[in-house]
Amino acid sequence: MANPLRFGSPAGHSNGTLSGLTVTDGLLRNLADLRSNVNLEPLPAMTVEKYTLPEGEVAVVEVMPSDLPPVRYKGRVWIRVGPSRRGANQQEERILTEKRTALQKTFDTRPCEGCSLHDLVLDLFLVTYLPSAVDRDVIHENNRPAKQQMASLRFYDLAADCPTHAGAILFAKEPLQWVPGGYVQFVRWAGTTMADDPIDEKRFSGDLLTVLRELQGFLNLPTQSHPVAESALRERTDTDYPPIAIRELLWNAMMHRSYESNAPVRLYWYDDRIEIQNPGGLYGMASPENFPRQPDYRNPVIAEAMATLGYVNAFGRGVIRAQDALAKNGNPPAEFVFETSHVLATIRRKS
Repeated sequence: MANPLRFGSPAGHSNGTLSGLTVTDGLLRNLADLRSNVNLEPLPAMTVEKYTLPEGEVAVVEVMPSDLPPVRYKGRVWIRVGPSRRGANQQEERILTEKRTALQKTFDTRPCEGCSLHDLVLDLFLVTYLPSAVDRDVIHENNRPAKQQMASLRFYDLAADCPTHAGAILFAKEPLQWVPGGYVQFVRWAGTTMADDPIDEKRFSGDLLTVLRELQGFLNLPTQSHPVAESALRERTDTDYPPIAIRELLWNAMMHRSYESNAPVRLYWYDDRIEIQNPGGLYGMASPENFPRQPDYRNPVIAEAMATLGYVNAFGRGVIRAQDALAKNGNPPAEFVFETSHVLATIRRKS
């Protein structure tokens, strides 16, 4: 971390001598109020102290450097270039954002305060997940307690003595108690807009392993395909949407979503399209210009777990595989809308 900035107040003379002004409690309060009155976001960490020197009194304002860049003043990011300062461009803001992600733990690796080992279904970890993540011979030779085994895979924070959010999302008995938005909302609409009546709805919730299994079976919907006559004696099955494309985009949404949001992943099925919306915009190095060639991971532990269980690959190819499946099935390419609050993927029905 860089050194803090320290300012003496009131100002002295140019030769370094003090001005002689008395530092009162009111002056200290006014200086402290600058923290909330300077239009800075995020708010700075600062201290205000009074020092009495032989020459007089000094008020020292100490502002700690932010570990959550970029810092905005009146909604704009400013940087210093040589002796001058100017507004940061898009690339410079991205560099500052990358610095922020490097300094800050991702949400899934942070301790889930209030959650304990008793709130988890340990068999999900010990019997279902661990054999997929660690060689069986290593497990047989390893006599460490469950906490340490989970901590080695970033599902438990030993310092805080509680599961991480990833541990709660994957193995908790009641995950929504710790991550309220951690579910998938499915709605089948009787038309092409949300103004039409819903004809089917379902909520997929629970530990992530169970949700993934249930969704995988549910996506084999009978309305996905129908017979098409090729001749008087022969017919083939035509598919409105290739199942692999829906799965890949849905897994992608669940992996990259912001679990800090209370909003669910939405799977909305209309007569002419399927929409998959996940809370949280593009993350880190990913941008609309390089998507999907440049993946980045908001939830690295969740992504690693889904790859370990075989639901996603480890190479960021999910969207590319979905587009390929759509092309082979005769569907238009999937469309993406990127907002700061969400990403919306739309799959158009085959003509």
